[in-house]
Amino acid sequence: MAGRRRWSTEEILDAAAELLRTSDADAFSLRKLAAALGTDSSSLYRHFRSKTELMRAVADRVLFAAMDGRQVESGGDWKQHITALALRVREAFGEQPQLAAVWGRYASSGAGSRMVMEEVLQALRKSGVPDADVPVYYHRIVVLFSALIASEASLVASDSAEYEQGMELFRVAVLGADPERFPALAHFARDIRPLGVDRRAAFEEILAVQLAHIEAAGRVK
Repeated sequence: MAGRRRWSTEEILDAAAELLRTSDADAFSLRKLAAALGTDSSSLYRHFRSKTELMRAVADRVLFAAMDGRQVESGGDWKQHITALALRVREAFGEQPQLAAVWGRYASSGAGSRMVMEEVLQALRKSGVPDADVPVYYHRIVVLFSALIASEASLVASDSAEYEQGMELFRVAVLGADPERFPALAHFARDIRPLGVDRRAAFEEILAVQLAHIEAAGRVK
């Protein structure tokens, strides 16, 4: 009787990514992944010691794809460099929104993560801030990346009917706000936009504020 097929690490990661596109991280398990591959979970432990290790590897592949083999650029404005990097990562997770939450929850230390870290750190060294402050600003930028991308991905991943229902409830709640109880909301109601509107512009503006703060700190060192 022929033995069960042995799956490669890359094939397992492909299957895990596909499964995560249709379920969230909490519902995902090695048992479900093994069932999708037609094997038993014990065979997966030859490649990954735990669900967490597997999740980190899946998220890291998105980061690696976002880098697309790019090396750290030696020229150009450091703020533009970080902004371009942030938009690459945002776009990569936008194509696989279910994995954005995985990235936010399971910190990766794989090749993709190291490439992103290197680019951000190299760019920050050009900002003028002392080397001692670079790790602090790096952490703030990455927290901002992950929070904004995960938040946006949760909207992209939602069912279209569910999303439209949410937008309608938003419009009713805002436009119908009681001016006595919510005077400011009633005043600005027609100009308040739902979270799903102009996400890229908001992403770039919020990041620009943080980068301007770093730039100012570099001038007064």
